[in-house]
Amino acid sequence: MEFIIIAVILIGILVVNNKVSIRRFVKETEPYFRFMMEDDYAFLLKVRYGNEVDVDELYGIRVRNGIFATIAMSFIFLDRLNFLFAIVCLIVGYIVFKQPYTKLQNFYKRNLYHINLMLPYYLKGLEILIQHYTVPVALAKSIDTAPEIFRSGLERLIAKIEEGDSSVEPYMEFAKEYPVRDSMRMMRLLYRLGLGSQENKQKQLMMFSRTVSTLQNKSREQKYKDRLETMEKMTMAMLFCTGGGIMLILLLAIMMMVDL
Repeated sequence: MEFIIIAVILIGILVVNNKVSIRRFVKETEPYFRFMMEDDYAFLLKVRYGNEVDVDELYGIRVRNGIFATIAMSFIFLDRLNFLFAIVCLIVGYIVFKQPYTKLQNFYKRNLYHINLMLPYYLKGLEILIQHYTVPVALAKSIDTAPEIFRSGLERLIAKIEEGDSSVEPYMEFAKEYPVRDSMRMMRLLYRLGLGSQENKQKQLMMFSRTVSTLQNKSREQKYKDRLETMEKMTMAMLFCTGGGIMLILLLAIMMMVDL
């Protein structure tokens, strides 16, 4: 323990006197851990913090925290360090490194639930715009009134269409970015609606409208089901607390009678 304290003090003195630069150490070390970056890490960061987020900086912080956690655990087990404790140190470091990514995944999953509920209502507003404009123009005009979470995806979709990409890919990329119920099918319908002639537009628009109405009904059913589940959980919690309180009072009464 004394050695650990002395080592920490020495490292602190070196850092304060700029003899050791933690920032430079992390910057030089981080590329060696680049292979551990998850494929969807940059995407999840942009969903969480926006397009301006610095992916490399945040990944460097993850690497730094993982290394420091491993070193800290090594100091703790220094007097009995063996292969088993070395594995434990590495596992702790890996958990610390992985935790920010896990939080991003959980945030994205919670967002997907809200996206699933919001998408039908956004599509209903888009349907009204499509009655007066072409699909690309309607998509562009819908950005201002779209839920915040859809806006970055819509901007990328419109930018690719304006660049001359007339394939279904921009629509599919939007659907992959928000992989919720029926998103793929709805974006394919939008693409076909944009390709259709004016004579067929009304027929395709009616099909699109019916599909959106079905999604809205499913969304309302989901909200109703969620409210019921919440009420059931609250009821069970109240029953548990009431039953536990009664049992506690009975136990206290029995103990008091025994003492008498």
